[in-house]
Amino acid sequence: MTPGRRPARRRLGIDVGGTKCLGVVLDEHGDVVGEQRRATPQGPDAIIDTLVELAGSLAPYDSIGVGVPGLVARNGVLRAAPNLVDINDFQVGSLLSARLGVDVHVDNDATAAAVAEWKVGAAKGVADCVMVTLGTGIGGGVIAGGRLIRGANGFTGEIGHMVVDPEGPPCPCGRRGCWERYASGSGLGRLARESAGGGRLRRVVELAGGDAELVRGEDVQVAAREGDTDALQVIDDFGRWVALGLVNLTNVLDPEMFVLGGGLAVSADLYLGPIERWFTQLLYAPHLRPHPIVRFALLGDRAGAVGAALLPEVH
Repeated sequence: MTPGRRPARRRLGIDVGGTKCLGVVLDEHGDVVGEQRRATPQGPDAIIDTLVELAGSLAPYDSIGVGVPGLVARNGVLRAAPNLVDINDFQVGSLLSARLGVDVHVDNDATAAAVAEWKVGAAKGVADCVMVTLGTGIGGGVIAGGRLIRGANGFTGEIGHMVVDPEGPPCPCGRRGCWERYASGSGLGRLARESAGGGRLRRVVELAGGDAELVRGEDVQVAAREGDTDALQVIDDFGRWVALGLVNLTNVLDPEMFVLGGGLAVSADLYLGPIERWFTQLLYAPHLRPHPIVRFALLGDRAGAVGAALLPEVH
């Protein structure tokens, strides 16, 4: 390096998931130049220790952002996290700042993913978009008028807990019939098991080792790619549930684009057709209004970490 020249700016982002923590470092161009993964431990102290160790393994960096699952207040406190054990009022931001000696920007993991797809991914250049992460549950992030929307308390984007059936199955949040019970990866598996229990989906059950109770969404996808008509019907039913939530969000937010991410994005070709067809059928006055573009995310499982690295620039 030339004497006196400042090193290139390095931005660290960490995505905390239910099973793993992914850290990436971006250079001044937004390219990933470092990456490390760690298993997510149980309990707040162990999580902080893991994040500190992960940050150290990716040093040096000039800024740090962290995405965590659940209700994240504007002051960096994780108020509730249904998919992390014993996590309530977790002072993520202040605890990490004290250990690392730098300011730490903390936000919801799906909000971080939305920032990534908006800044450098599928929605780059779009001023009004909604990110929908279809994983074990459903998360979201909202960009409106070219700005990240966080809400009065920082909780904007908990779209998976929009109730679509008050008599539906229980949700980890404590209510019933939340959208994520139907339109997430786990929701796809549940729809398949219900169909398999009725004597359908023989090929899917075969892929699950012959036990209908062990059927997963991945088994449905494999059978659908083989042309199995029952599996394709489950994909269509799933597409209707996804579209129902997108229609509700359209009526409230009127976005230009939806970006669908999470684990199901790797099989976008299976889902996009049914989602778009059902969206048109369910939308209010579909022939009198522009329809939002529906795209699948481009950044894969790095989106949350990349977006976390970009959080200091959008807060």
